Amino acid sequence: MDKNERLISLDAFRGFTIAAMIMVNNPGDWGNVFAPLLHKPWHGITITDLIFPFFLFIVGVSIALAYTKRVEAGVPKRGMVKKIVWRSIKIFAVGIFLNLYPRFNFENLRVAGVLQRIAIVFLVCALLFLSVRWKKQAIIAGVLLIGYWLAMTLIPTPGLGEPMLEPGANLAAWVDSFLLPGRMYQKTWDPEGLLSTVPAIGTGILGMLAGSLIVSKKTREEKIIWLFTAGFIALAIGHAWSWHFPLNKNLWTSSFVMVAGGLASLTLATSMYLVDVIGWKKVAFPGVVFGSNAITVYVLAGLLGFVFSGIPIAGASIKSHFMDFLTGMGTAPKLASFLYAFLYIGVFYIPAIILYKRKIFIKL
Repeated sequence: MDKNERLISLDAFRGFTIAAMIMVNNPGDWGNVFAPLLHKPWHGITITDLIFPFFLFIVGVSIALAYTKRVEAGVPKRGMVKKIVWRSIKIFAVGIFLNLYPRFNFENLRVAGVLQRIAIVFLVCALLFLSVRWKKQAIIAGVLLIGYWLAMTLIPTPGLGEPMLEPGANLAAWVDSFLLPGRMYQKTWDPEGLLSTVPAIGTGILGMLAGSLIVSKKTREEKIIWLFTAGFIALAIGHAWSWHFPLNKNLWTSSFVMVAGGLASLTLATSMYLVDVIGWKKVAFPGVVFGSNAITVYVLAGLLGFVFSGIPIAGASIKSHFMDFLTGMGTAPKLASFLYAFLYIGVFYIPAIILYKRKIFIKL
């Protein structure tokens, strides 16, 4: 397997992940959504809960693929560090912009967010990759996850007298209430808060470990087998860990990191097998198109969301007109809501494929 083929399978994985992220964020009606397309309110896990950790895992894989080549080519690390820091700042800034858009109410600014967490995870993981080899990366990931688990389950939540894992009543929420500037997403806590970003870095490291395997000298078949094996092991560890530290995306619990990382490894291995071995490149093509400009597409979806749902046309938004039309024809509300989300993704396939055909790849 040559390096370009591996990137095709990775781009497909990234693209389908970002498309899924856009879909679950933009239903036709939040009151009518199929259960798997909603996040678990607290403990537990759905397919939707896997989307963000999958993307962070892919960020880690991409770091290993990109910077291994540069290190081997003798690119000075000082220059790479500057670019890593600058890219992280740009991604973080775009996240802040999306949180302000469209009203730009700075007094009610939410500093945390999806892109902000991506920026932090990318920054820490990329610098870590340039500093230590994969074995130390694995040890650091273990320390982060075990340390977070012990802190969350052994340190009494200030003001409550005992360790708590309830919404707004846990150590992560307490830390964010003191250190996280701006408004929090859930008033007293934020799913992309500061303390829960620590185990999210562990998700990125798991991706880097997978990426290091991919750029190793093993055969393509051996890499796929190792990814499958590691994925099953991580899944088993995460499931067993969840008996003591529940699966929880909002807290980004250590068990959640292992389960999501294991499933991401299995998905990546499947993508490599289908795309690189069997040759399902036509099936993967839409994912490759989205994946080649993933963050750009995500930002466009965030910007146009207000146009589709917040600007009245003939007395109602485009989204409302669409829902009224389908439900008026007898379509079940949940199906109509899903169809809107699916077609909304299609809207962004148009600029994505134009960029892809013109070989324009926007890197923040």
